[in-house]
Amino acid sequence: MPEFTIDRQPAWNEPMLVPAVGVVCGVMVARVAPFSIGEAALLLLFFGAFALLRGAKWRRTTCLGFAAAALGIAAVRYHAAGPRPVIDATAQETVIVSGCIVEPPVFSENREQFTMELEPGARARVNVNLREGQPPPPLRYGQRVEFEGRIRAPHNYGNPGAFDIEGYLARREIFWNVSTRTGADITVQSGECGNRFDTALFSLRTLTLDRLAALYAGDEYKTIMMQAVLTGENTRLERAWIDHYKRTGTYHALVISGIHLTVLAGNLLWLFRRSTGRNGLSLILALLAAWTFALSAGMMAPVARAAGGFTIFLIAQWWFRATHILNTLSVVVIVFLLVDPGQLFEGSFQLSVLSVLAIGALAAPLFEAITQPIVGGFRNAGDALRDIDLPFSVARKRVEARLLAETISLWTRIPESVCQKMLEFTVRAGLSGYEIFMLSAIVQVALALPMALYFHRASLSGLAANVVIVPLMNGVVVIGFAAVVTGIPLLASAAGALLSASRYIAEFFAAIEPDWRIPDPPVWLAIAFTAALVILALLARRAGALRWAALTLVIGLFALLVAHPFAPLVERGFLEVTTIDVGQGDSVLIVTPEGKTVLVDGGGVPQFKGRPKPRLDLGEDVVSAYLWTRSFQKLDVLALTHAHEDHAGGLVSLIANFRPSELWVGAMGDSEVWRRVRAAAERYGVQVVARTGGEELTIGGAQIRVIAPFGDYTPTDVPRNNDSLVMTVSFGERSFLLTGDAEKEIEYRIVGEGKLPGHVDVLKLGHNGSRTSSTADLLDSARPLFAIVSAGFENLYRHPHPDVLKRLEQRSVRVFRTDNSGLIQFVTDGRRLEKRAYNRQLAAMQ
Repeated sequence: MPEFTIDRQPAWNEPMLVPAVGVVCGVMVARVAPFSIGEAALLLLFFGAFALLRGAKWRRTTCLGFAAAALGIAAVRYHAAGPRPVIDATAQETVIVSGCIVEPPVFSENREQFTMELEPGARARVNVNLREGQPPPPLRYGQRVEFEGRIRAPHNYGNPGAFDIEGYLARREIFWNVSTRTGADITVQSGECGNRFDTALFSLRTLTLDRLAALYAGDEYKTIMMQAVLTGENTRLERAWIDHYKRTGTYHALVISGIHLTVLAGNLLWLFRRSTGRNGLSLILALLAAWTFALSAGMMAPVARAAGGFTIFLIAQWWFRATHILNTLSVVVIVFLLVDPGQLFEGSFQLSVLSVLAIGALAAPLFEAITQPIVGGFRNAGDALRDIDLPFSVARKRVEARLLAETISLWTRIPESVCQKMLEFTVRAGLSGYEIFMLSAIVQVALALPMALYFHRASLSGLAANVVIVPLMNGVVVIGFAAVVTGIPLLASAAGALLSASRYIAEFFAAIEPDWRIPDPPVWLAIAFTAALVILALLARRAGALRWAALTLVIGLFALLVAHPFAPLVERGFLEVTTIDVGQGDSVLIVTPEGKTVLVDGGGVPQFKGRPKPRLDLGEDVVSAYLWTRSFQKLDVLALTHAHEDHAGGLVSLIANFRPSELWVGAMGDSEVWRRVRAAAERYGVQVVARTGGEELTIGGAQIRVIAPFGDYTPTDVPRNNDSLVMTVSFGERSFLLTGDAEKEIEYRIVGEGKLPGHVDVLKLGHNGSRTSSTADLLDSARPLFAIVSAGFENLYRHPHPDVLKRLEQRSVRVFRTDNSGLIQFVTDGRRLEKRAYNRQLAAMQ
């Protein structure tokens, strides 16, 4: 029997893909190359002209790519930011602030937050601190307000791996944070500001939030989660509520995204077509619904991108044109990068684009080659006349299906036509489940690199969890949107039930998911993995050994990325003491000559009575992020000097992320902070060791001598600075003194009883440079060459205190400060002592 073929489109029929790649490359080049907008325009004209000339297709395509790159460069230069606005005020000053509310307020525990515009292009985030039980002021978009507050510029943590919060906010024209005093009055001035479009936009968003609060009144969890899913309002989300979604790799189904809009609009399009029977009207109604959803979500970037892509799809449907996912994605990428080139370097944009790219370039062609021929073979398999028009491989499957249906009919006495339908349904359902599972796996593998870099996570249970949770959350979006539009409580209850089911399933998979974290991969592995994915995409439509070889390479590199069998970046034979920038707090990393690690304190945000708990977890978001840049996966010792939040706040995350063998502590009472840390140590099997003055230890070639707390010191249940674990770390002729927050009473006793082992080279100042520590007696006894201050940028405590700095200057001690310099690192071979820049050290080790 001869093999018949069906006319098929070329393997790659994506004319917009090359221009999209060109624009992306141009934006990346403009970040490092000093092209002017005029030079970019000349390049655009030059390559654009050659792209229009007749000639070889590859030559025209290449010129088109270069012309698109020039367009990307021009876009970057056109949108280049001007000089940052400046306010003549320090963080310690209270000033009168006035401006226009340009993002509506969001209320969380004892705090209201909003964004205001002081002048065009100069915005500030405002935190209105409320008294216990005080209702938030009735503020809205477009009001002019005036109040007293303290204003300060955002400041990045000065460590490798730290998130660029300054750049992130600056791209949104936000250059300051403003805090009001607790219970302060806010005066609403006469006159409106803003514009009509944003007024309508935020009115719709506020209406949606209020409707959800009414539909789920009395159920805080469902109210907040539904607001996050349908509008992107996530300021009130608790970490405990979303941690299991993150651990199982299903967090993308929870936060508002382009997938939510696509699913909603696609379902509505199907519903409109079924109910009206008019294609044109259905397209218009689906388009209106998509943009209504995007507007109610405040036109967040992922949703706006999806709305743009869906619009392109509907336009093609209107003109009865076939749409290709990669072409649609390419157009969306080009448009959004030309409007805002900076979003290329944001994780949200990268994850959105890469997930769609994985579906279009990997999943679709693989399904086309593997599963779709089987589905085609079982569709209307009883019609033997169609066999002759199909490829031989498909026709053979149809014949086999008829024979199987006939056999089942003979065995069961069920009519053959019914057996054929049952067989077709079973095969199609099984293949649909298989495709969903494989789609989840393909997307997770394709996103493995950015997930490792941004979130340091990979999930095995997510392969199965996504198959269940994603459809459930899609149902939440569709039914929840209908509930918001109609206000029908029954629909709200149905959406809430699906949300609860999703939560229970995520918790189940999180309980069996190994809670490992992934350090930053080596550069060579990141490049190799990316190249392997590109090669697989190019070969996905080709059958044969090359495709399977590329797939094997991708899986192997993926396993290498997840397992991360790479040693930490340390220098053997050297003692390293690194003070990590954690703002107003402490965290010091010690790496011994034999590679053993001791982390003293984990930073944390100071807590104040009546103030809401901060969302930032310094242990997770700052300290762990730095350690992962150096490929650390485990710590030998984690030491807690005392149980104040700015030292202990990050320890729970650090214990979970790095599973230290021992937890050293100083004098501990029964405070709430210490109970939280102790519970984490018990949960992960970490041995708690109480250290007292006089102990001497040798760890990995370094000598550690514990000086305080003294044996007769009695802690209370309220943590105090003098509870601190004080110790020296020595190697050869060099030594470091780490004092925690010990104050002058402890310092006087240390000096008076001769507890210091002579001269020290580097002193980490006690209590962030407060005048309650670093007394003249201690400085005269220790005689340090260098002093380190770990303090927050423009902190309200005015640390380090001028008196301390004066005492250090009088003794010719050179001072290094994390608030000015970021991370501070000292390295010694036992004789020479060197202060290093981390980037230079990292480059030398690689």
